[in-house]
Parts: sequence; structure tokens; C-alpha cells
Amino acid sequence: MRTAAIIVAAGRGTRAGGDLPKQWQHIAGKPVAAYAIAQFASHPKIHDIVLVLHPYDIATDRWPRGFDITVVEGGETRAASVAAGLAAVDRQTSHLLIHDAARPLVTHELIDRILGALETHEGAVPALAVTDTLWYGADGQVQGGQPRDGLFRAQTPQGFALDPLRRAHAQSSGDETDDVAVARAAGLDVAIVAGDEDNIKITTPADFARAERLLGNAMDIRVGNGYDVHRFGPGNAVWLCGVAVPHTRSLKGHSDADVGMHAVTDAIYGALGMGDIGQHFPPSDPHWKGAASHIFLEHAVALAAEQGYQISNADCTLVCEFPKVGPHQAQMKAVMAAYMGLQSDRISVKATTSERLGFTGREEGIAALATVTLVKP
Repeated sequence: MRTAAIIVAAGRGTRAGGDLPKQWQHIAGKPVAAYAIAQFASHPKIHDIVLVLHPYDIATDRWPRGFDITVVEGGETRAASVAAGLAAVDRQTSHLLIHDAARPLVTHELIDRILGALETHEGAVPALAVTDTLWYGADGQVQGGQPRDGLFRAQTPQGFALDPLRRAHAQSSGDETDDVAVARAAGLDVAIVAGDEDNIKITTPADFARAERLLGNAMDIRVGNGYDVHRFGPGNAVWLCGVAVPHTRSLKGHSDADVGMHAVTDAIYGALGMGDIGQHFPPSDPHWKGAASHIFLEHAVALAAEQGYQISNADCTLVCEFPKVGPHQAQMKAVMAAYMGLQSDRISVKATTSERLGFTGREEGIAALATVTLVKP
């Protein structure tokens, strides 16, 4: 099964208020749509993402970069926007998920339930059974009751076998409210899977505060620690946090022996539960002899992104008598921030001595300790 996701973000969302369409307004510092995009981009069974945008939004900086996505221009209606997304889906795709960008709290678990149902059905959608008493009314008064048996609240993403859905859209009237209506009009069978109460759709101004509370509860925070040591050898500079610091000696190692960058890299691997540098770049492999340590750091950063994590901050302490780190601290922060895709105020590089105790006190080498925090929204 090769599955693509279409994220529909072409609407204007005027009921939500604000100066921007609701999908581009911020919750906890990020656009609403960015949360859904990140969830689909980090899911191992989603192979392609098509983001459908309003023509006015395409040339703006509203939508998040840094993801491997295809961007297409939407239409006047939701059906037209979905059709534009369908046209951009890779030919090798067999199944498709269609999601509203205004639902930022979609989870991998919900996506998994839909994909599981698609193994035996042409369509699968998440829904929640209606449990409240239902009334219909007029002029502000209750006019009667409505039985709730068999009623469900629909959610997205809605999943389908691609070819049947394309045929259904080709013969649709264009007036259907969602893709389930399109599919059922064409005779497709659509299974219901358990929805998620937290998978709310941003519709009114109050929904932003609710979503922010839910995102705070759902946030996955991990902390990793790293430690590294390299001894001194002949040379005239040491690499520390990506900066060549002049010195009467160099650090010895299979790579460039950047002890600070190694500690930060191992802290990221540790937070992910994915070992250390030696497992990913074995010192027995001559390919990595003399390699620049930023290669290892960038690999760890990419792994974190693939798992859906953002690096919140990194703190590195260098333990040495010499060379003096202070004059190079700002440059080290800037270099590390650039490799990690962060602002420099999220990077700390500092130094301390061991009061002339131990191997660092005897100036036999340099040690580094690091702590990194990863956050998955």
C-alpha cells in the first residue's frame, strides 16, 4: 500500500475571526496547519503529501517550509480543491487520506486506524457516536427531539482507495459536503473507525484556546544527555563546537575530534533512544576518518525531524584548562545553531575547568557534557 495525504488548506475560515485564515493563525507559536502537516510528514506509512492552498497564500510565508510536500492551487469549493489535490498525486499511489488543515490534533494512532480499515474497505473515516440529546428548534425555542441512534460526528482524515475515489469525483455533482458523500454517491463502501475527541476542527475563536490546551497536554518531551572525551595530540588548533580554536595542540580522534559537537550529537541520539555516534558512524569504517563532525550532528538532527521531534534547546559544557573558550563562544553558538536549524539563543556553549584535577586538569584532553530537549507537538 502506497499512501498519499492531501491536506486541504485553501479555505478562508472567516467564522474563526482574526486577520488571517484560521489555518495560518498561530497556536503555541506555530500555524494551525503546521501541526497536521508535521504529523503526516512524520508518519512512516505516508509516502507523499499534497498541500492545497488558496492562490493568495502560495507566494506568502504563511505555510511551513522544511517538509517534502507538493503544493497546488485550490479551487472555489472544497470539492474543487480536493480535485486539484487528486490531480497532483503520484501515479504509484494506491490509497489516499484527505485531511482538513484546520484539524491540528490528528495523531499517528488515528491515521493507523484508518489505514488498517483501508486494507478491507474502499473507504474509511473516523467518527464519534453522538451521545448528547438532540433537539431541533425555531425562533429560539425547542420544537422537538431527534433520535440519536446511529448518528455520528464526522472527522478527518478520510481515507480511500485512490482509483475508486477518482472515479467518484469524476462523476460527482460538486455539491457534496465531504468526500464521504462523494464516495457513497458512487456506491463505495465506507467503514467507520473510532475517532478522537481531541481531533477538533478550528471553527470559532474559542477553538484556538481549546486546541492550545490540548496541544499542551499531548506534547511529547524528551531529554537526552551526551558525554565525550578526546585526548590532546600534535597540532596547532582544536575543533570545538564547529570552530577551529588556535592552540598549541590538537585533539586526537577518528574524525575531527570535535568533543563539543560529539556530545550534543549523542544527546540527540539519546533522547531518541537511538544509540550513539559510534553505532551510526563506526570508527572502524575508514570512510569517516577525519570527517567533519557536523556530518554526525546533521544526521542526528534529521533523525529527530523524521520522528516528528523539534529540537527545543541544547546546552553544552566544555571542560578544559586551555584553550580559553570565552572569546569564541558567540561564534560556536552561531555555528551550532546553523547546523541544528535553531536560533542561537536556543544554544548554550560554556566552559569550566576541573580545578587542575583529573586528566583535564593535567591538560591531557578535553571533555564535554551536553543536554538536548526534543519536543513533539
